[in-house]
Formats: sequence, C-alpha cells, structure tokens
Amino acid sequence: MKEQISLGVIIGNRDFFPDRLVAEARADILALFEELNLRPIMLDEYETKLGGVETFQEAQRCAELFRRHHDEIMGVLVVLPNFGDERGIAETLKMAGLNVPVLLQAYPDDLDKLDVARRRDAWCGKISACNNLYQFGIKYTITQQHVIHPLNTAFKQELLDFAAVCRVVKGLRKLRIGAVGARPGSFNTVRYSEKLLQRSGISVVTVDLSAILGTANKLTKDDQVVKNRLDAILAYTPKGRTPDEALIQIAKLDVALHNFMEENALDATAIQCWTSLQQNYGCNVCTSMSIMSENMLPSACEVDVTGTLSMYAMQLASGSPSALVDWNNNYADDDNKCVLFHCGNWAKSFLPDIQISTAPILGTTVGEENTFGALDGRTPASPLTFGRISTDDCKGIIKAYIGEGELTDDPLNTFGNRAVAKINNMQGLMQYVCRNGFEHHVVMNASKTANILKEALENYMGWEVHQHLS
Repeated sequence: MKEQISLGVIIGNRDFFPDRLVAEARADILALFEELNLRPIMLDEYETKLGGVETFQEAQRCAELFRRHHDEIMGVLVVLPNFGDERGIAETLKMAGLNVPVLLQAYPDDLDKLDVARRRDAWCGKISACNNLYQFGIKYTITQQHVIHPLNTAFKQELLDFAAVCRVVKGLRKLRIGAVGARPGSFNTVRYSEKLLQRSGISVVTVDLSAILGTANKLTKDDQVVKNRLDAILAYTPKGRTPDEALIQIAKLDVALHNFMEENALDATAIQCWTSLQQNYGCNVCTSMSIMSENMLPSACEVDVTGTLSMYAMQLASGSPSALVDWNNNYADDDNKCVLFHCGNWAKSFLPDIQISTAPILGTTVGEENTFGALDGRTPASPLTFGRISTDDCKGIIKAYIGEGELTDDPLNTFGNRAVAKINNMQGLMQYVCRNGFEHHVVMNASKTANILKEALENYMGWEVHQHLS
C-alpha cells in the first residue's frame, strides 16, 4: 500500500507583483493536495506575507519549518504564481538541508491579463529559479510543459509521478538487502560491488546459507511458529501435489528466513538456491520468496543482489510487487516478443493460477522430489515496465536500463512461472543489453513507470540510465 507522502511547499513571491497571486496559489495547492491525498508542509499565512517566500528572513523561516519536519518531508514542490524570488527559493533549500527531490511549477499567464496589475511572468521566473538551483548544486525536476496551472489534469499526474520519484529516492537511500548464501559458482553474471552500492546508501547484510539451514533444521513440525507459517503458506497458494513432508520443510525454512530479516531490519533479500538448497535441505525456497515479494519485501534467487535492488526500485515507483525473470526464449518468429521465465518465485499478483509445484529443470540433476516449493503459474496480459540495475566495477558506476511494453495472452505451452512480453524494437534492446554487459536477469512490474524510474535513478541517485524507446 502506498504511504501518504509529505511534501514541503515553497510559494515564491516577488514584491512588485500582486500579492493576491500568492493567496490564490496557496488555496490551489491546499485543494490539490487534499484531492491527491498528499500532505503539505508549508508556511502559514501569518508567518510571512500570505505564506510566500521572498526575502532572506522568510527563507530562514521556511527552512526552519522544513528542518523540524526533516524526517517526514520526501520532496519539495516549488510553486511560482508570479516571477518569484529565485534567491529566496534556493536559500530555503540550502538552509533546510533536506537533500530530497524538488519539483518546480510555474503558473501560465492569460493573454488578456498582461497589464502591470495582473501579469505573472512566471515563465521567466522559472528559468531564473532553475538557474539558481543549478548554481547551488541542488537537483530538481521540471514539468513537461514549462508553465502549467496546478489544477490542470496533466499537472495532477505529474505531481503523483513526482511523489513516486520521491518514494524511490528515499527508499533506495536507506535500503537494506540480505544476501543469503554465496552466489552459485556457475553464475558470474550475478556478481556485484557492495562498495558501489554502499556509496549510494544501499547496505548489504550477508549470512552463510548454513546458518539459515541450521536454524531451520532445529525446528520441528510441532513448533507453533512452524504451524503458523504452514497455515500462512496454504492460505497463500494451493499446494498442488506437494507432500506434507515437503510443506513442513518449506515452512521451517520460511521461519528461519523471517527471523533473519527481522533481526537485521531488512527490506529485501537475495537467496542462494541453485543448487545447494535442494541438495542439502531438500526443497525450493520459491514459495517463501513469492510471499515476501507479494508483501513488498522483494526477494530474488541466485543471490542476485542488484536484481533485488531493481525489484525494490520498481516496487517503490509503482506501489505494486515486482518479479525477477530471465530473458529466456524467442517467441516463434516475432522479433518484438519473447518469453520471460523462472522456475519460479514470482509474486502472487503475477500468477492468478498459482500453485506449489516442482522445478523440472533443477530436478534433472538434484531429483525432482527435492524441488517442491517452486511455483507454477502463467502471467496474463498486463502493462509492463522492465529494467535492470547493475554495478559496473570496470567503470566504477551503477548503471541501469529501463523501458515499457506489455505482457500478452499469447499461447505458451511450458511449465514454471512464465509470461510473453511484447516490446517494440526488442532486437535493439537485446543489442544494448548484450553490448553493455547486463545480466540475463531482468525485472518486470505491471505498470507504466519508466519515466519515474529514469528521473529517480538518473537525476537524483546519479546513476547512468538508458531508457529504451521504441
């Protein structure tokens, strides 16, 4: 569920423009925020002239207000009902020290109101405000239309998108990922740099898989905590032909993972599964991972830490679960379609026909009886945002690609978690993925949030982002 977002609001003013424009803007913003379920943190009308910011003293008051709400404010909206004082805006943000996304909105003028008493000149003032923020080194977001009324439908969507950008930035800067076990020896593709992630505020907490399995093996089917988890699993998905013994193993492992996450205040996990779990414990962890992802605690297989990071970023942007998938197969001779697959741990939101099953491919080497816990299900048609975040040690950067397409209902006769994706210029996308050394894993989300992710990851996180455009 999306939390209510608190935004600081700065209403710019300049003394030789009508003061009533500030009062009108304040009324517009209060109405807008109430409609969109956003919480404004702004000066009261009596604290400065009509609650606007122009002088340095007014900037000090606004900055002090923002500092009092430092932990609540996720972004700042700058409103320009007239030209505004660019210094007051920049000084407020500098003194507040929030380091959050900033959106600039400027009111349009009316052609029949360009006399001295009624003109706004916010078109020009916005350029000056941006210039000052640039000089101060403050990152900011601009609207698609240079000037737009805040009650315009298009601006309402832009403000909601900006709120999503704020969610992504705040969430990533404090993200804690649990890496459970070592990456599979044959999967160099999931190697990553903890140091590059930490520089962006992303912490990785590691644990040996043996520690998790040791905790699980100490539990019994009679422990109440195991019974509770088993009930939760059976309420989440049909068990299919999974034997009771395997369900107990899955529940015990789920308890151990849940304890590890709680003890370390983790937001997400990446778990070793191929093939140590099957050989040394006797089941798949996919069901537990699916439940976590559905509950907005994304979990990726094969210790793909940056895959989990990608899942979390998309979840923050859309407010809905993400899934880690393989770019797996061509779809007949259609150059703009492909098959997405995993064996499978996708969130229940993607699998209306979900049931616990086995992992046939793994079963060929470890015995299919040791792979219960994988999920089976087909993802139906839906919107699609896809993408991938990766650390590039050779360049010393974090990089990503993102794009949009759709999931289709095209026929697909196979097992596991599966979907058909349609993406314009798919061949060009695959060229980019391969030439730039990205992983075979990609993340999907049932949304259209590529623009939000690009703004958050590129502008505010400072990462290198490629947006795939058809």
